[in-house]
Amino acid sequence: MTREETFVKECVDRVMNELGYVEVGVSNHHIHLSEADFFQLFGRGATLTKLKDLKQPGQYAAKECIAVEGPKGRFDKVRILGPLRSATQLELSVTDGFRIGVKPPVRESGILDASPGLLLVGPVGSVQIPQGAIAALRHVHMPKEYADRHGFIDREIVSVVVPGKRGGQLDHVLLRVSPNFAMEMHVDVDEANGFSLTTGSYVKIIKRG
Repeated sequence: MTREETFVKECVDRVMNELGYVEVGVSNHHIHLSEADFFQLFGRGATLTKLKDLKQPGQYAAKECIAVEGPKGRFDKVRILGPLRSATQLELSVTDGFRIGVKPPVRESGILDASPGLLLVGPVGSVQIPQGAIAALRHVHMPKEYADRHGFIDREIVSVVVPGKRGGQLDHVLLRVSPNFAMEMHVDVDEANGFSLTTGSYVKIIKRG
């Protein structure tokens, strides 16, 4: 994207946000790794290589990928998102879970208790994680300044309206508010396909009474 295109996109985002709309980011299956698991998979001293920045500040897609094996199948080339985290977490859709034989619970990021474990396979080694596979709860990242101006609070549950021929309303959307966030809603591939959403679509936030 050129500098001019980036400027125009930022202007459109600001206008849409002030009208109550938020841009959608559709998440395919991906993984966040702990440092210990990363070194086990790639070797001591290895580092993640940035492929591209994501919309959330400081977050990026890495060039490195791994394989993920469940009881009934395997995904190759699962993208690692950086930076490294304190705990390994695989995010996949419910349909993805069917394909590899696990039932990922719908969870907020970081809540991994009693979630399925999987085998992770890297270029140097492998790791059997005892838990960590979840279907991420749909959520909106919201800057604190915007939330304060519009009467939203962290961890509030809202709904969003999806326009279009296959539009509708998505309920139980978690707001995550921080001064470090950029405005963006995250849904997985199953949710996006059900409402004909793509990355870059806009949906309108409805504050629940």
